[in-house]
Amino acid sequence: MNTVVLNLEPIVHLNDEQFYQLCTANQELNLELNAKGELIIVPPVGGESGNKEADFITDLGIWNRQTKLGKVFSSSTVFRLPNGAKRSPDAAWIKLERWSALTSEERKKFPPITPDFIIELRSETDRLQRLQDKMQEYLENGLRLGWLINFQSEQVEIYRQNQPVEIVQLPAVLSGEEVLPGFELQVELP
Repeated sequence: MNTVVLNLEPIVHLNDEQFYQLCTANQELNLELNAKGELIIVPPVGGESGNKEADFITDLGIWNRQTKLGKVFSSSTVFRLPNGAKRSPDAAWIKLERWSALTSEERKKFPPITPDFIIELRSETDRLQRLQDKMQEYLENGLRLGWLINFQSEQVEIYRQNQPVEIVQLPAVLSGEEVLPGFELQVELP
C-alpha cells in the first residue's frame, strides 16, 4: 500500500479542531495534513520497519529516562507545526522546558510544537523525496536535529539547522550532539 495524498483545499480547509475530529473518527488510519492543506493517508509499516522503529524509540526512551531532559513520542503522535502542517514523525523528542510551557489542553490533543529531534525511518512503501520534503518542513519549523534512516540506500541523512544535509553510510553510530547530550544510536544494516 502506498501513501495517498488528497488535495482538499479546493473544497474545504480543515482547521485544527476539524482535523483532530477527523483523526479521532478514523483511528484505524494514520493521517497527516501538510501546509498546503493536502490530507496524507500514511500506510501501515511492515514487520521489519515496525521492529526497527520500536528499537529506535526504546533506545531514545532509555536515554531520556536516565537524563530526564525531555519527552519521547511515538509515530502515533501528531504535532501541529507553525506553518499549519500536522505531522507524525516515527520518533520524536522535545526538551522538557518547551513541553512544560504548553498548556494541559495543548498537551492532550495534537501539541502545537515542533519537536527538537526526530527520526524518520524509510519503509518499503515510502517515496524518498516525500520524506526529504517532510524533513525540510520540520527544519523550516524549528527542528534542531533529525535523522532520515534509509535502509534501502544504506545511509542516514542528518538534518541540522542552517547546515547542509550530511549523509552517513550504514552501519553507523549516530550522535545526539548538543540536542541530545550523550545519546548515541547504533544503526546496523538489517
